Amino acid sequence: MTLALGDTAPDFEADTTEGPIHFHEWLGDSWGVLFSHPKDFTPVCTTELGYMASIKPEFDRRGVKIIGLSVDPTDKHEQWAHDIEETQGTAPNYPVIGDSDFVVSKLYGMLPAATEGDAGARTPADNQTVRNVFVIGPDKKIKLILIYPMTTGRNFDEVLRVIDSLQLTAKHKVATPANWKPGDDVIIAGSVSDEQAKEIYPDGWKAPRPWLRIVPQP
Repeated sequence: MTLALGDTAPDFEADTTEGPIHFHEWLGDSWGVLFSHPKDFTPVCTTELGYMASIKPEFDRRGVKIIGLSVDPTDKHEQWAHDIEETQGTAPNYPVIGDSDFVVSKLYGMLPAATEGDAGARTPADNQTVRNVFVIGPDKKIKLILIYPMTTGRNFDEVLRVIDSLQLTAKHKVATPANWKPGDDVIIAGSVSDEQAKEIYPDGWKAPRPWLRIVPQP
């Protein structure tokens, strides 16, 4: 299964380190981030899980639930959590899915549909494609997909920045330019005519080109 932006995030039931969940019910009306890992006790993923735990208050402030996934059972996740806390300073404070049957990884197109067998016998390299970040909106639609190689740790500050943009542009008819961060100027969406824009922005806008209309962030 290949997922694209705008697709409905596949629903599933799974065991997690915080008990069983029904994914769409667990999300409720919140935004969500699902980030996946090829194997427990892997070095780059250890840093990622620890960092996500340390910045969880930033996701909470934005109304975003975070959930991890690793292709191992939850009892191994719990053992791994001790190492994460000792080496990174913070243990996971969010659920981590046990995907030893590969159901979620296959649903989200991270492993081939034919994948089967004992998860414990697989190496991180076997699961190297399970290195994704999915940002999911309250409408359960996929808003962002990031795929990283095993040797490159993910930039979760960038994920927060994208969520800020997604939440802003979902509320206002604007787009955010390159390297935008909260408080910077934004671009009036192309779907908004000049007449409509005059009603929304009576003080006008900067327009280095007719199709590039820049205004302060709403």
